[in-house]
Amino acid sequence: MNEADSFAEIFRGGLPHCLLIVFSMLLLCSPVMPSEFEVISMTKFDVNGQHFGSRASSISLEARSLYSWNTSRHCVLTRLTDLSIHDFDKLRQNAGGLILMLPANILDLDVETRELIMILEQSMLAHAVVAPIYFAPYNKDLEKIIDDITYTTTDSVAKNQTALGQLIVTVSANRYHINVGGGSIVANKNSKVPIIQGELIPNQLALKPSESVTDGQKLPVILITANLKTFGIYNDYPLNADAAVLLALVELFSKVHYTATMAPKYRLKFLLSDAGLLLNFQGSKKWLEVDDNALQNVEFVLCLDTITESLSNNPDNALYMHVSKPPKEKSSISNFFKLLKSAAEKYSNGLTVEGVHKKINLADSKLAWEHERFSIKRYPSFTLSSVKSPRSPIRTTIFKNDESQILEHTLNTSRIIAEALASFMYKVDSVSGIFDGELAIKEENLLPYFGVKSILHNNDVKDAFEKYLSNVKIIYDKPDSRDPDFMFYNEHDVKLNVYRVKPAIFDLFLTIVIGIYLLTVFLAIQYFPRLYDEVSKLTKEEPVGQLNGHSSERLKMKSH
Repeated sequence: MNEADSFAEIFRGGLPHCLLIVFSMLLLCSPVMPSEFEVISMTKFDVNGQHFGSRASSISLEARSLYSWNTSRHCVLTRLTDLSIHDFDKLRQNAGGLILMLPANILDLDVETRELIMILEQSMLAHAVVAPIYFAPYNKDLEKIIDDITYTTTDSVAKNQTALGQLIVTVSANRYHINVGGGSIVANKNSKVPIIQGELIPNQLALKPSESVTDGQKLPVILITANLKTFGIYNDYPLNADAAVLLALVELFSKVHYTATMAPKYRLKFLLSDAGLLLNFQGSKKWLEVDDNALQNVEFVLCLDTITESLSNNPDNALYMHVSKPPKEKSSISNFFKLLKSAAEKYSNGLTVEGVHKKINLADSKLAWEHERFSIKRYPSFTLSSVKSPRSPIRTTIFKNDESQILEHTLNTSRIIAEALASFMYKVDSVSGIFDGELAIKEENLLPYFGVKSILHNNDVKDAFEKYLSNVKIIYDKPDSRDPDFMFYNEHDVKLNVYRVKPAIFDLFLTIVIGIYLLTVFLAIQYFPRLYDEVSKLTKEEPVGQLNGHSSERLKMKSH
């Protein structure tokens, strides 16, 4: 009995070691060091009182796949290429968060997938979103996590149809916890949209002897406008071919406009703004309010919008002239349209020029084209674009093709516009080839401006305007404090942290296992003396009998 008590005391003394084993198991099941990834927040802005993007920023939720989430306590982690518009409509209202991994290279995707992505972009930019949305650049480690989440909820479930199999998969699966520590979203009261303008005024040599510079300033005005794309579904800088074409025209016509042999019948004005389609052409609206008299003697307004399709394998190879009202025969716009068609036949490789008429929908708070801003004021205006429909998702995409392909198409379109415009202004034949030789439009006229980020960025645009134009001026459109037409929101640099954890059912399972283990140890300690006695009785009887038998034999041998 004393030996049993001593052994039990040893067992009791070893209990802390058992607890160390339990604690080690708990440590192994606790969240590991997080994986950190770069993420970009979805664009947040207001236009005419409508909210676009999400006003939430922080996420601390369980990660789920696109196929397994079902509550606002889940954050969906998936690829942009796997998300459909139907999925997005459900997620933007009901999910707790959405993390989308961008493709490694958009050009590696098939045409259908690219088109779906552009349509999805357009849908995301057209709605208010409740859940915070972030975009993550392609990362192999993040892709493994997405595959792990998706595999757990699809493939594994399909291979284990029994209830036991489902339970094993659920208990053994890895789960992930997502944390994005965004700060509070605050409206930027200092938001402003820059608009820059300049003009080409004929010099004294280009005027008749009886004319003066003052007379030159009385000439009819041709206004050319474009807008910089400064953001898309997130704050990055898409292709700015429209601005590149406008700045190339500025440079080229500055050389032609001041030559003594050319006597222009028009003043040429240029207007460039940071507010395009997404901001409802707020820059043009502000400019018309500030300088309404600038177009009293206007011949027409030419707006450039998506002059090149930034992401398309099968462009229409057409240049569309969009008007709000069909131009009358022999009007300025009608004559320019004919010159444009003649230039396209002469200088393009199969590019056609077509006219598209669309009435202004005054009931719609958002305009379809920039020329509608001027048409409402009854100024003759039109838009030149490579897209036929104002609803084309090409106009809002942030993705783009290979730059060499875009450059070739932009050079072709620029030449056609420049030749037609020169023919109209200088009253020369549209196929005379004004922009041949030294005046030819080259890559160096366009490439420096493809990557222009803003009118104020590095002063590239301002320097170009001041170099070639006169009366250069920058005005700013700022949101009204009471009823703002637009509003931007402050963005914070954040990181995505992903922790690997076990599901809640695993904690329950582990609790049961540990409970059974501790109960077994407790019972073993409590009843070990009794068990030891019973075992001792069984093991001591047989050896005693054997020992007595051997002693008797020894006594008999001695007696002999």
